[in-house]
Amino acid sequence: QVQLVESGGGLVQAGGSLRLSCAASGSTFGRSRMGWYRQAPGKQREFVADITSGGTTNYADSVKGRCTISRDNAKNTVYLQMNRLTPEDTAVYYCNVSGTSYWGQGNQVTVSS
Repeated sequence: QVQLVESGGGLVQAGGSLRLSCAASGSTFGRSRMGWYRQAPGKQREFVADITSGGTTNYADSVKGRCTISRDNAKNTVYLQMNRLTPEDTAVYYCNVSGTSYWGQGNQVTVSS
């Protein structure tokens, strides 16, 4: 069983930055691809970014150049640094062990204009 605990969301003004963290339990974190997804009100959950165990990253076009996903395997933690935020980034953000049903509890990010 894997537990994912997210933190770091909140309210920020447009143009600001936030860093989300997702701490994972279990011994397989270092071998797992980890992803971030988000779900805005009235919309389906969508892919934001992911990172392989070796550090290769992949981003949705909507966040490319503004967001950076990273991981610290020693801390079993994956991060999402988000810069130049816009109101369109407002959503609940979830971390996920890619290809599994393991999801974090969700973390609200609200960007005010």
